[in-house]
This record gives sequence, C-alpha cells and structure tokens, in this order.
Amino acid sequence: MNQPTFDLVGVGLNATDTLIKVAHFPAYGGKVPIEAEILSPGGQVASALTAAATLGMRVKYIGTVGDDERGRIQLASLRATGINLDDVEVRENCPNQMAYIVIDESTGERTVFWSRAPCLTLDPDTITAEKIGCARMLHIDGHDTPAVEKAARLARDLHIPVSVDVDTIYPGFDRVLGFVDYLVASSEFPVRWTNENDPFRALEMIQKPIRDAGRRHDARSPRSVSPRHRRAAPKRAATKGSGYKNAPRPNEPRPEGAVRTRDHQGAHSARFVYSPGFVVDCVDTTGAGDVFHGAFCYAVLEGMPIGDTLEFSNAMAALNCTRLGARGGIGTLGDARALIERAERRAHRDFSSAARRA
Repeated sequence: MNQPTFDLVGVGLNATDTLIKVAHFPAYGGKVPIEAEILSPGGQVASALTAAATLGMRVKYIGTVGDDERGRIQLASLRATGINLDDVEVRENCPNQMAYIVIDESTGERTVFWSRAPCLTLDPDTITAEKIGCARMLHIDGHDTPAVEKAARLARDLHIPVSVDVDTIYPGFDRVLGFVDYLVASSEFPVRWTNENDPFRALEMIQKPIRDAGRRHDARSPRSVSPRHRRAAPKRAATKGSGYKNAPRPNEPRPEGAVRTRDHQGAHSARFVYSPGFVVDCVDTTGAGDVFHGAFCYAVLEGMPIGDTLEFSNAMAALNCTRLGARGGIGTLGDARALIERAERRAHRDFSSAARRA
C-alpha cells in the first residue's frame, strides 16, 4: 500500500479579515475611535491547517479563493506556511471571503461581521477520491455542505478519519455527521442540535445518531484500523470554550473542552473527559477555535491520549490569543509544552463536577 503524501487535508473556508481595534466596544447606537486597522488572513479550515503545518504536519488545502487583493493575501499566507495549494481554485471576478472583526482591547473579545460571495461555492463534483485519499486525516467545516459531505463520505470509504469544525446548524448537515469521527463543535452547537440544555446530556444525545449512521455506512463499506491511516476506533463528540481569558479579568470566558468518548463496544465504555482552560494575557480571541482544531488533528495523528489531546489543543489556542489575528500567535510544540508546564488553569465548576459524576 502506498504511503499517504499528506498528514492532513482540509476542505472548507478561508477568509481575509480586517481587524479593527477599539479601546472598548461601544454601546448600541454609540461610537468610539479606531485604535488600529490591520488586514489579516484567517478562516476556519485554512487557519486550522496553518496550525497543523506550523507543528510540522504535511498539509494540503482544498477550497476556493477570490482573485482580489484579499485572495492574494490569503494564498501568500498559506504558501508561506508550506501548505500545498494544488487543489485550490481561484475564482475570476470574485471577491474573497472577508470579515470585519472588532476587537475590544479591554477584554480581547471580538465581534465578527462577515461576507462570502456565492461565486466562492465549492462544487462537490470537484471533490475526488484522489484528492482525499492522499492523506492520513481529513478536516472539514460545514459551510459548503454538499462538498464537505462528499469529502467525508470518500474519506469513510477510504478508511480515513474525519474531523469537523461546526458552530452553526447548516441545512443538510445531518448527512455529514454519519461520516464524522471527531465532532469538535462550539459549546452551543450540541445544545442547539438536540434542544437539550444540559451540554453533557446533549453530547450523549448527539453521539448516538453519529454512531448509528456510521454503522449503516460501515455495513456498506466496512472499516478497518490500518497503520496507514491510524483510524481511531472511538467516536468522540467535543465542545470547546467560546473565548479566552485575560489573566486579570476573572469573569471572562476561558478555553476548555469536554469530550464524550465511546468505543465500538458501546455504552459500557462511554465516558466524559473535561480539560480546563489556561489563564493567559488575552489580546485577541480571533481564530482561537480554529487553532484548537489544527492542534487537535495534530494530536490525534500523533496518537496522544484524549486528555493530553485536549490539554495540548487548549494550550495552542490560548497561545494564539496572546497576539493579534486569526494566526498571529500560533505557537510551536515547545511553546505549547512550556505553557502546559507553567500556566494556571481555571476550571468551569459545573463542567468539572459533571465530568466527575459521569
């Protein structure tokens, strides 16, 4: 069997952001002066891949970019990180996805206003087995749902594990879930998807249809655990924190993860794993979740235990919050290890106690 060319292939969004720094976010109807304006590349999958590449992974991106200045900035950033762009489509007379991101300097928290032109839609017919089968793992988002569904289905047929970043309920996304091995969602997504307010119960509920759908697909195309792809036996549904905390501000949100795991034997071995967040001096939370995903994929491919995977991913996300921009603070493996060794954690009391009870 041929060895895969890439460790990680990503299918999904990129964006080029305009960061607007203000001393504090204005009240509704108010106004404040701009402290700084910065053009910065970002986007869910593109930034996750950048984090994985920074950690030494061989990475390929599949997606679309516009032929404007923002598109050129995005391509230059990805090339500089060593990401393969052979399967990126540059759309003529089409603006790249963009966002205006207002950053509150007093907290580091951000508010996003974004736009994506229909001409950037990724055609599922362009997603082929050759483009997906060259990797050890696939990472997707949910935006161009038919395209990512096809990519995930091909990965399942090729025994390649699939990670997904999702924070919004997209039409037709239920068809994607059956092909997903690692659902790493916003903390709100499981609650919205299941209408269950208890996030731990929501994780439990959301895992069953993923497992059952996976069994139906496996009946048609049986999976195996191979050295080539290191396919993981457990299914995992995870939530991550919505923000990152500045050390002197105890009431701000924090990076954290709660995961429900289950092996092929079913509920008897199911468990929750909770990882508290790191205390950092937060400058900008933009892209923290995306970096979490890139680090998560790296940790899975390196065979880290799930607890270590969450802690490492939290550390990488927290480091990114110490600089401006979606990719401004992506650290190295050494940086993450140093933060893990020295930094204070701050646990969410309800999550921590619920994980212990589970």
